[in-house]
Amino acid sequence: MDKQPVIHVGVDGSWRDTGALEWALQESRFRRVPLRAVHVIEEKLRHSPYWQPTVVDDASMDLVQEVQQKMTSRDGSLDHTADLVVGPPAATLTELAAQGELLVVGRRGMGKFKRLLIGSTSEAVTNLAAVPVVVVPEGWRPGDHVGPVVVALDDSGESEDAIEFALTMAIERQAPVRMVHVWDLPAIYSWDAMNVAGISDEWNQTAQRHFEAVADQWRHKYPDLRIEVDVRRGHAVDGIIATSQSADAQLVVVGGHRRHRLSPARLGSVARGVVQHATCPVAVVHQRKDDS
Repeated sequence: MDKQPVIHVGVDGSWRDTGALEWALQESRFRRVPLRAVHVIEEKLRHSPYWQPTVVDDASMDLVQEVQQKMTSRDGSLDHTADLVVGPPAATLTELAAQGELLVVGRRGMGKFKRLLIGSTSEAVTNLAAVPVVVVPEGWRPGDHVGPVVVALDDSGESEDAIEFALTMAIERQAPVRMVHVWDLPAIYSWDAMNVAGISDEWNQTAQRHFEAVADQWRHKYPDLRIEVDVRRGHAVDGIIATSQSADAQLVVVGGHRRHRLSPARLGSVARGVVQHATCPVAVVHQRKDDS
């Protein structure tokens, strides 16, 4: 299927607060491609005994019209559209987004643990989508963050698509890229403090050399782009979040696993943790080639 030059963005009743539409509008200006805002109604909601289908549909149509007016007022030169679709939200958004370049959704938790939660639809699409998914935290606005684009690297060797995406986003924003790798020693070493110190230094130096070599390959391809390397020891999620916050990152890019597209485990624990806890938008980029 040929990709269309369009960015899909999921919207619901909280669209004014999540920041997803604001981020998508900014990205559409960078790329000069239109948005397709999609509001999905679950069929079972329309048949709930507490709601009349006409009430649900009328409220949804009002939402779609308001989103359309918002997009048109921001940039009338692009053919933005807002649509109402009936179906399972995650599956519907995933299917529609496969026709475009990018899917943008909001992250909105519940109660006092908002930063610890991600909506079920947002988490599902980060697992299933064939295109990159950007999850935008509640309340995000343009100009909130002005630092680099951070891309998290692991030892899997499956980071090429995530790096390429991060570099593209950095070029759009005229920002540097910071490649971050966070490692830790296996628990087996914890019994010998002196041995740990020696091994720790050796592992850190080895990782630093390896990821500097990775960065050099991309510096050769993008000589005008500043690419930094940050190698540190610790818990992966904590290290990535700490780096992004201290650098005031505009965006954090994490990779998914190269597994079958329908596998529920494509989004690893580190990527999931970063999506849940980051204070800036997070892009999840799966490798395009799946295992057989």
